Amino acid sequence: MRHGLVIYGNLETISGGYLYDRKLVEHLERQGDQVEIISLPWRSYARQLVDNLSPTLLHRLEQQDVDILLEDELNHPSLFWINHRLAGVFPIISIVHHLRSSESRPAWQNCCYRWVEHSYLSSVDGFIFNSQTTRQAVESLIETEKPCVVAFPAGDRLSPQISHEEIARRASQPGPLRLLFLGNLIPRKGLHTLLEALSLLPKDTCRLSVAGRLDVDLAYVHSIHRQVAQLGLSDQVIFLGALDNEALGDQLRLNQVLALPSSYEGFGIAYLEGMGFGLPAIATSGGAAGEIITDGRDGFLVKPGDVLALRDCLQELARDRQRLLKLSLAARERYEAHPGWEDTGRRIRQFLEAIREA
Repeated sequence: MRHGLVIYGNLETISGGYLYDRKLVEHLERQGDQVEIISLPWRSYARQLVDNLSPTLLHRLEQQDVDILLEDELNHPSLFWINHRLAGVFPIISIVHHLRSSESRPAWQNCCYRWVEHSYLSSVDGFIFNSQTTRQAVESLIETEKPCVVAFPAGDRLSPQISHEEIARRASQPGPLRLLFLGNLIPRKGLHTLLEALSLLPKDTCRLSVAGRLDVDLAYVHSIHRQVAQLGLSDQVIFLGALDNEALGDQLRLNQVLALPSSYEGFGIAYLEGMGFGLPAIATSGGAAGEIITDGRDGFLVKPGDVLALRDCLQELARDRQRLLKLSLAARERYEAHPGWEDTGRRIRQFLEAIREA
């Protein structure tokens, strides 16, 4: 099969959504398919909307020699109207990681985003969803069902090799509870909430390592550094920046808990990757984290923004290392029961074959 894939920027961009797209492309190419990457420039949302008036972009897409055009839903502002003019040229399948309108923001803003996303989602012929939560959000917005597949992301990218004995030794090590925050520094990921929770605990309770890009939202990063200083957490928090696979694996092996209290996640690959190293995950009930984490068994789910509940989870695991061990072993078991990236790719390709043959 011949595919086009529309993305913003570079396929190597560090984020869960780009990892998903990258793993899909790798699988399709291993099966002998051809994938043409159609990269659009990163710009403001308003300027992306103007892309729909571009005859150059319309012509570029019309001339693609493909059986199926794949589009990352992140590109919806650039395509919400152009897609309607591409109807019948080839099937258009949207890869939906999560809807912008599902995120927490003022109601009037999400109303605008919902209008644009509704137009975009109505313009495509089918969907690849990363979770049941994302599927429900889309079908609720467009109030209709289209051909789709739910293909969960995987956590085996780092090929975690860790024994139960190593997990047990790590859980029983004395000293402050070692926390890892894994995500780009943007408001949705909830680092500010985690810092507030840390500030409510004695200073010797936890240590936090923050792994993720620092250049996505500079204003937010500056506010985080100010918050660390104002809360007196400078000796408890270290910023690692973006890590390559080897360094990330080292951090996942070293730390004891993955704490990522995002206000919303369409899935949350980081949780699953942490579980591969036996790290229980502390997440929120916003979005699809509950499809990965069983509250109280292999991690905790708190309400988005609930600083006190987050504090209580951290305090419990810091004080009760047997509880930490139990959750850590359960986290590893949850990872082992989850399909790998090869299964994800196979499931998507079977769906695309059915679309092509329909």
